[in-house]
Amino acid sequence: MTALSTLAPSRIERRVLSNGLTLVWQPMPWLRTAAYTLWLPGGYVAEYPLSSQASTESPAESPADPEQDERAGLASLVCEMIQRGAGGYSSRQLVAAEDNLGIDASGSASISTASFSASMPAESLPEAIGLLADVVRRPHLPADQLEDAKLMLRQEMLACRDEPVQRLMRRLRERQYGRRLGRSGLATPASLAALSIDDVRDFYTNQYHAGGSILAVAGRFDEDALPDQIEQALGDWKGGRWPGQPDAAPEDGAEHLEIATSQTHIGFAFDSIPYGHPDYFVMRAGIGILSDGMSSRLFDRVREQRGLCYSVWASTHSLPCVGSVFGYAGTTPPRAQETLDVTLHEIQHLADDVRTEELERWKTRIQSSLIMEQESAGSRAGSLAADQFQIGEVLPTERLEEMIESITLQQVVDYWREHAPQRFRVVTAGPESLRTESATEPTQGESRR
Repeated sequence: MTALSTLAPSRIERRVLSNGLTLVWQPMPWLRTAAYTLWLPGGYVAEYPLSSQASTESPAESPADPEQDERAGLASLVCEMIQRGAGGYSSRQLVAAEDNLGIDASGSASISTASFSASMPAESLPEAIGLLADVVRRPHLPADQLEDAKLMLRQEMLACRDEPVQRLMRRLRERQYGRRLGRSGLATPASLAALSIDDVRDFYTNQYHAGGSILAVAGRFDEDALPDQIEQALGDWKGGRWPGQPDAAPEDGAEHLEIATSQTHIGFAFDSIPYGHPDYFVMRAGIGILSDGMSSRLFDRVREQRGLCYSVWASTHSLPCVGSVFGYAGTTPPRAQETLDVTLHEIQHLADDVRTEELERWKTRIQSSLIMEQESAGSRAGSLAADQFQIGEVLPTERLEEMIESITLQQVVDYWREHAPQRFRVVTAGPESLRTESATEPTQGESRR
């Protein structure tokens, strides 16, 4: 594995403003661009605040029937609404201002956060920070555009219902994390009918603040001027408290979604460890050997050698204090049972015959991704924000490379022998259900972490 010696190490700076906003920045002077990523507390879990944060207007529990959830999609709706005019700009003027500066901006909500990101020519960064401050601090939230914003949510909801894989993976996340931590950003017919402009404004008021928020900046910029520019734009933004996330409440077992289709879709998940855990990258090496690239075990042994499926993969997913592995296989009904059995067997028995060349191949792929990240201000800004959010610090690229390079084959073998999953949560979609008892029921002596 070749060291990252082509680029000089770039220092990472961090400052916490008086209102609780954490600013992280990394100069990349070899680039001609700059980028920012802002993470703040307005994610899906905030649609039903934790009991200590709930107001009399905000119910603390979602209804038993997800289709009757009248707050589903609220975080995504607010994220859409605040971009429809802000500060001295109408919606069209805001888009035009960004276009004139060469700013490629986007905003979205996720489980824990609302995120606003932008990439731009380096010289446009000061103006871009000013526009960001307008969006998150002074949005118009125009009532006359609420129905148009809802229409976008309706289209996303209907698209998901027409796509079996999305339906399956959404339900799998709910079973893996529980209905609060595993909720999605999709609306329901009940929420589209119930959500009002007052709901939007209340959510914005309660969740969009500097307290606990993270602003990451990477690329080419004036290192001396940047902190003052951020302070001027966001230093007097109101503070607040990040309410945190609910505990995972997984639902064990299996579930089948009966769909009239010529395919069978298989989703599976199991408990793992989050990013920041001392063994995370050892665990991640195992998943990489299983599923990163066309030479990975699942692709080769399940798809290529046996011809069981047209798609198969597994990937890690991490939230603060909880981690999981999610996987998928798409096949035909006659091959579905064998696809499920062989896929899970390969995961459970990874340690039996893992080879040095497989580990080295994975390290090379990680090396390539680290090099590519050094050529993208947007990618690096996202990594800075993610590290700060997940583990409370940023891992320099050089340190990350050292951690990856130090992993030995024996470490991977020992970890997966001790922590090979004994129980999966499985969701299938298609014309017929599958036998899942051996995969979903705990085995005698199953380890608990």
